[in-house]
Amino acid sequence: MKLKEKCFKGMSGAYAAMFTPIDAKNRVNEEAIDQMVEFGLANGLAGFYLTGSTGGWFLMTPDERKTVWKRAVKAAKGRCKLIAHVGATSTDESVALAKAAADIGVDWLSSVAPPVFCTNFNCTFEHYKKVSEATDLPFMAYSIGANLVPERDIRFFDLKNVKGIKYTGADYYAAQTLKRELDARKETIWFAGRDEQLLCALALDGVFSGGIGTTYNMIPKHFAKICELAAENDFKSAAKWQDEANQVVRLMIESDNWSYRKAMMKLVGIDVGPYRRPFEKLTPSQERSFLRRVAALGILRRA
Repeated sequence: MKLKEKCFKGMSGAYAAMFTPIDAKNRVNEEAIDQMVEFGLANGLAGFYLTGSTGGWFLMTPDERKTVWKRAVKAAKGRCKLIAHVGATSTDESVALAKAAADIGVDWLSSVAPPVFCTNFNCTFEHYKKVSEATDLPFMAYSIGANLVPERDIRFFDLKNVKGIKYTGADYYAAQTLKRELDARKETIWFAGRDEQLLCALALDGVFSGGIGTTYNMIPKHFAKICELAAENDFKSAAKWQDEANQVVRLMIESDNWSYRKAMMKLVGIDVGPYRRPFEKLTPSQERSFLRRVAALGILRRA
């Protein structure tokens, strides 16, 4: 699948939904952002999805999100693509964040649908309309936890700057149906958001151009290889990388305390701290026990 629009150039591939690193004083750890960017790029990532759900946007101030974007732009030095998630409870706040991210120099914008309140289609459409039209940057819808309804959701792509979607779902039949309908009227780019099913998504010819996920932080090479091999139609080799990746995914998601996920980064030599409350910081014994199990897989490698 060849993408012609200028905004799609260099976009295909694997993207880490970057953790927002927090230091011992509960501040954004900017040096750790540098480390994550270097580690990801050295292992084949095409870019980073910043301050999304994995990045804990719902636990951050607007100024902290801007700090992450500025540092990521500085660290990337134009070597990769940066997607800034600007979703917020308030559409006005999302619009303000979108303008700030564009000024900072990211490549794409993205947003979840309005959380908590006004979650129906019309509210989401108006939210995306206002946020996507706030700048000239391409905009990526973020579908998570909602059903994909092709005959309904195709309307999102009528909006001028909506040119892609991060689809964190598993209804690939609906995804394929919508993409086919879209191809007749507009060029778009799609990214799969379920780490454990990346290869399944990429097996749909002409639908997904890559993936965005949490586990890409810890084992970026695995997801970069899955994308690379799938593009070469070598699905047998790609399946081996997916199988290994899924062993890591299984441990990563076994607890609903997301601090376990961030702890895994210590095994690659990058300390990104815990998640903020209401997630609980791990005790030393909890962390040691968990990291022993992860290390026993023999899959994670130090940066």
